[in-house]
Amino acid sequence: MSRAELDAPGLYHRAVVWLLFLILLLPLAGTLLYSVATSWSASILPSGLTFKWYLQLWGDPRFLQAFGQSLVVCVGALVLSVLVILPLLFVVHYHFPRLDALMNILILLPFAVPPVVSSVGLLNLYGSGPLAMVGTPWILIGCYFTVALPFMYRAITNNLQAINLRDLMDAAQLLGASTFQAAVLVVLPNLRKGLMIALLLSFSFLFGEFVFANLLVGTRYETLQVYLNNMRNSSGHFNSALVISYFLFVLLLTWGANRLNKDKD
Repeated sequence: MSRAELDAPGLYHRAVVWLLFLILLLPLAGTLLYSVATSWSASILPSGLTFKWYLQLWGDPRFLQAFGQSLVVCVGALVLSVLVILPLLFVVHYHFPRLDALMNILILLPFAVPPVVSSVGLLNLYGSGPLAMVGTPWILIGCYFTVALPFMYRAITNNLQAINLRDLMDAAQLLGASTFQAAVLVVLPNLRKGLMIALLLSFSFLFGEFVFANLLVGTRYETLQVYLNNMRNSSGHFNSALVISYFLFVLLLTWGANRLNKDKD
């Protein structure tokens, strides 16, 4: 068999992957071009290019506040998730491994109830009384915490299974480490990649969440997606600049996290 015949399947697979990549990239490229167009209506290409929409966007105090508030609730929810899920996973996998099957079912419950239904229940529960939190960032952090749990649990569980937790703990304890020391100094560093993946997946999902933010807080604590919805009647160029800015932020965050992860290897 010739080398050309051997390379044919590889070339075909690469061509299919690149074709799919281009198809997925076309809407984003169109949005990017529209965000820098002065006007684009009666021609195939825009009549001119400008960055005024980006300057207008990043000079808008309301946008900057919404951007910052989105970061606050997302980071707050992720910090809470890490503080809860890491000890829970360690206990389950090290002391009660048979509970893992039950946890796999329970952890998916946030996805079993539609966000609209959950929001109505939360509005009735926390709309008044001693725990009145509707319209505050605290209710969003609580909701985002439950939404992030499945991502966190699944990614970290896969990492724990890959490192063989019990053997690693037994080896550390044979060398004189206590259970706490072994968990913090030996197991936790080995979970860095899984934890990074879980945080990136969760953050990307939470940063674009709209239903909970719109129904539970709305303009009283305007997040980025609520701001985008409220600006839907403004210029399409302005909204395109907002979408591209959101995409570039997530892209740069992912690139930076991956670079940091590689530098520590």
